[in-house]
Amino acid sequence: MKSLAVFLKDMGATLRRPKVFIPILVVLFIPVLYSGLFLTAFWDPYGKMNELPVAVVNEDRGSAYEDKELKVGADLVEELRKSDDFAWNFVTREQAEQGMKNNDYYMTIVIPDNFSAQATTLMDENPAPAQLIFEPNEGYNFLAAQIGGTAVKEIKTKVSAKVTEAYTETLFDQVENISGGLSDAGGGASALNEGAVKLDDGADQLKANLAKLVDGTTKLQNGVTPLAQGSESLYGGINEVRGGAATLAGGLSQLDAASQQLRSGAQDAQQGSQQLQAGLQASLEGAKKLQAGLEASEQGSSSLKTGLASSVQGSAKVVEGANAVAQGLEQLAQANPELASNASVQQLLAASKAVAQGADALHQGNQQLLQGSDSLHSAQQQLVQGGGELAAAQEQLLQGATALEAGQAKLSGGLEQFGSKLSEAAAGGQKLASGTGQLSAGAEQLLGGVKQLSSGVGTLTDGSKQLNAGADELKDGMDQLTEGTGELAGKLTDAAEQTSSVQKTDALVSMYAEPVSIDEHKLNEVPNYGTGFAPYFLSLGLFVGALISTLVVPVRGSSVAEASGWNRFVSRTLAFTGMSLFQSLLAVIMVLYGLGLEVQSVPLFYLFSFVTSLSYMFIIQALVTWLENPGRFLAILILIFQLTTSAGTFPLELIPNWMKVFNPLLPMTYSVKGYKAVVSTGETIVIWDNIGILLGFGVVFLALTLVYFIRHESSRDVSPEASLSVQAH
Repeated sequence: MKSLAVFLKDMGATLRRPKVFIPILVVLFIPVLYSGLFLTAFWDPYGKMNELPVAVVNEDRGSAYEDKELKVGADLVEELRKSDDFAWNFVTREQAEQGMKNNDYYMTIVIPDNFSAQATTLMDENPAPAQLIFEPNEGYNFLAAQIGGTAVKEIKTKVSAKVTEAYTETLFDQVENISGGLSDAGGGASALNEGAVKLDDGADQLKANLAKLVDGTTKLQNGVTPLAQGSESLYGGINEVRGGAATLAGGLSQLDAASQQLRSGAQDAQQGSQQLQAGLQASLEGAKKLQAGLEASEQGSSSLKTGLASSVQGSAKVVEGANAVAQGLEQLAQANPELASNASVQQLLAASKAVAQGADALHQGNQQLLQGSDSLHSAQQQLVQGGGELAAAQEQLLQGATALEAGQAKLSGGLEQFGSKLSEAAAGGQKLASGTGQLSAGAEQLLGGVKQLSSGVGTLTDGSKQLNAGADELKDGMDQLTEGTGELAGKLTDAAEQTSSVQKTDALVSMYAEPVSIDEHKLNEVPNYGTGFAPYFLSLGLFVGALISTLVVPVRGSSVAEASGWNRFVSRTLAFTGMSLFQSLLAVIMVLYGLGLEVQSVPLFYLFSFVTSLSYMFIIQALVTWLENPGRFLAILILIFQLTTSAGTFPLELIPNWMKVFNPLLPMTYSVKGYKAVVSTGETIVIWDNIGILLGFGVVFLALTLVYFIRHESSRDVSPEASLSVQAH
């Protein structure tokens, strides 16, 4: 009770002294001044952004895009005129630069001359984004520049949306064109599928015909092989005929020479007949010899006739074979137009015809030779007969002298005829030899052509087989093409139907321009800056209020001279408790009803403010009680560290690491946390936890104050302010 009496006497002494009471009364409003003025100034800074002067310079020249005149810069200026985000000043470049130098504008936004042109490069190979030039006047006011930067980002988003709308409208127009094109493409793909089906049928026919071609070329190859063999045999036979014809021509030449001698002998015999009488015996002997020679000549002419008959038969066969070869080649060429166009085949066909003509000429020559040999044989027979008659006449020399004269005349005429025929036979033999030479050359060409034909037919057979294999692959490919074109037609038709369902509307264009909207769900919403900073500024105001309270309220002395240390401790503690109560009440009333701060719980807000103020008051009371002015300086240091480490402004994670060490050691950390819970989150557990921690700080430092007063029980220290109070009393 005595301690309470000491407290009441001290309070009475204070109230009777205006010089002491008025400063105390003023100190009660220190937290209100700190928290109220700071919160009033920063309660809602974005609410007056329309008073912040900003220069806007539009240098955009516009650009053409898809047959439209795009003026993004002018559109942006119109949008800015409609908004009240800032105090927009639409000026020239020179005016903006001068205004920035004179600190008339906090920032300048420049729309460059190529702004619209760059906005149209989205579909180019190397698109160039449109750029806004932002020039903040940071030296004039840094925070204004930062706020302007945020606003420019919002402007960028709006401009991007406008440009995207232009692109989207063009895109939807193109989609409509694409839809029509896809529909046409679907029809074309259907026609392509029908053509592919027909082409597939043609591939089937091609494959079948190529199979026939393979069979035909195989048969042709099989037929050409005997032809080549026959051509070789024909070439060998013609060479043999050529040799025989040469021999025959030589024999006929010799026979022609002998016939000339025979004619000369006959003439001599005719002349000698006149001397027949004289050389009868010699004539008889010569007649016998002539008879023997004529018989030998008859035998030679018979052999010649037989040989010529064989030659005629052989040449007839050659003519028949050559004609057959020429006809066969001609039929082969007619049956195969591609083969007929081959130069080697044409040369072979001409050679076969030449061989046929040569063989025919040879045959005719042989027939003429055969006829000549028949005449010769007849003549020889006549000579033989005449020789017999001559012999008979010689035997009947006297009786047949006249007949001998006549026979010699006939013999001379026959020999003349025989010589003529024999000369013709010799000439025919020469022609035969020459014709067989041509026939041999033609047969050689025929053989070479047949070999080329055989090689070409072999190549044709291989090619037709490869072509048949390719036809199989073509058939498989055509099947795949038919299937693929059918699927393509279906897909294109589906795509045309789907793209045709896309209809350009203003809502759809707007959605494409701004496809993402933010549905913000704020957790523990803070309506403005003032509400967000209230925990920090309230803590700051109450701490400063407690610090200044020690300047006007005695921390050691008392107006009662005989008061003990305990009495003075109780009196001073009650005095500072009262200061805390009034300071916290005034601060709470100011922010709740003056600024309209909304809190989660008004009673807890009152309670927490009082506990915070009381904790600060007991901490500072202990420091000043023990150390006086050095204690106040130490309290200021604590305040400075608390301002940076309490996480009342920036998050704790953003401050330097060495400062984070002080965060859990200082009381403002817990007052800020508690205020955030009371004002914004409403987390009751957090509120009571921080109340407990703050009370712990207060109890510890209050105990230190008690220790001081107990230790100075006998000294009864009295401060100058207390002395004044005692004297007044």
